[in-house]
Amino acid sequence: MKPLFVVLDTNVVLDWFVFHNPGVKAIARAIEQGSVRWLCSSPMRAELAHVLANARLGEAPVDCEHVLTLVNRLAHRLEPSGSLSLQRLRCSDSSDQMFIDLALSQGARWLLSRDRALLKLARKAAVSGLLIQTPEAWRPELDADADTQAER
Repeated sequence: MKPLFVVLDTNVVLDWFVFHNPGVKAIARAIEQGSVRWLCSSPMRAELAHVLANARLGEAPVDCEHVLTLVNRLAHRLEPSGSLSLQRLRCSDSSDQMFIDLALSQGARWLLSRDRALLKLARKAAVSGLLIQTPEAWRPELDADADTQAER
């Protein structure tokens, strides 16, 4: 069986490791158990490090090094391949382009985000097999059922 890949935008990663948002519990468990592989590029990690170091993230101080250690342990670091020209979708927020590029170039099944600019690309991305959705909407069993029905 082909591994299933997911790309998480920075806010979803913060929800997981900093805010402990219950909405990301299902994807976090799937990544921790290895049933889904989380893809992350160097620019994504750098953006996360920048946000962790410079943003006010709630009342309690954030252990930036601990969060980055978890990212290093759980994420598979890859860079987009050079073959984006035919399938490239343009995000209206250029800072979010790296998420869509990595997801499409690596054949990710999901891009999880709450960002409006990325969510607006959901219909166009679905043509390429990429589901862009919020972490709360992520249901791999429903996705598997749809794939099984499509194969019949």
